[in-house]
Amino acid sequence: MHRVPKLLLYPLLELLPALGLVLGATSAAGAGTAGASSSPPSSGAAAARAALGQLLVGWHHTNQPVSTPASGIRGLSQVQSDNWSGYADTGSGFSEVAAKWKEPSVTCTSTTSLAAFWVGIDGYSSTTVEQGGTLIECYQGTAYHYSWWEMYPANDIQVVGSTVAPGDSISASVVRSGTSYTIKVTDSTNPANSFSTTQTCSSCANSSAEWIAEAPSGGSAGIYPLAHFTRWGDSGSTVTEGTTKGVISSFTDDEITMVDSAAHVKAQPGALNGSGNRFSVTWKRST
Repeated sequence: MHRVPKLLLYPLLELLPALGLVLGATSAAGAGTAGASSSPPSSGAAAARAALGQLLVGWHHTNQPVSTPASGIRGLSQVQSDNWSGYADTGSGFSEVAAKWKEPSVTCTSTTSLAAFWVGIDGYSSTTVEQGGTLIECYQGTAYHYSWWEMYPANDIQVVGSTVAPGDSISASVVRSGTSYTIKVTDSTNPANSFSTTQTCSSCANSSAEWIAEAPSGGSAGIYPLAHFTRWGDSGSTVTEGTTKGVISSFTDDEITMVDSAAHVKAQPGALNGSGNRFSVTWKRST
C-alpha cells in the first residue's frame, strides 16, 4: 500500500488533553481498590496525586510543525508530533482497538515528569477520544503508576488503579457498539488495577485508532518532560474498521515520532514486525 509521508499538524488533544485527573474511586465497573501492601508510602502517594490534581482541566496543546525531518524515522508514512510516539490507523467506522504490553520501569529525577501508554479510538484527526491505558508519574524522585480511562470531552481522565508496577502484564481495549464504548484495562499481575466501563457517545467520529506512548500536557506548563521509561513494547495489536478485523498494518497507518521544536527525537517508534501487530517505542530524551 502506497502511503505519502506527511507532517502532523492536528491539535494533539488526546491522552491527557485535560490531565485534570479525577483522583480516588471511580464509577468504572469492575474497578478494584489498591492494596496497601503494594502501594508507595501513603504520604508520598497522596502528595503525588494532589500534584496531578492541580493540573489544569481542559487545556489542549497545539502541535507545532518542525523545520526539518527528525533523523532516524523509519516507515512508509512518517509523522512528527511533539507529544505522541507510536502508530495511528486512519479511515472511518473504527469499532475496536486492542493491545498488550509489559508496564515499563522508569528512572526518576527530582523533576516532575510523565509518560502514558494507551490505546484508543479517535483523537488523531478529531476532537473526540475514547481511550484507556497506564500512566507513569515521577514526583519528587519517586515513580507512581496508575491505570485510567477517558471519554473526552465528556469527562476528564478517570484514575482507577494506583498499584500498577513495572513488569505488570497489561492488556487494553476499546470496543464500540453503536454509540456505546466499552473501555477495558486488565492488569493480570495486580488485578486491583483492572476495570471495564461502558460509556455513551453519539458524536464521536470513529475516524482513527491509536497505539501511543505520550508526553502529557498541562496548563501553562505546556508539555511535561517525558519520563525516562525503559522501552515500551506494544504487542498483539488488533483493530476493526467497518466489518474488517486486522492488525495495525492492515489499514492506512502512520508511524509517529515524538520530537521537540528543534526536531530532536524524544521517543522513537520501531518498525512494525512482519505480522504488523507489534512494535516498540524507545525513550531518547525528556524535553
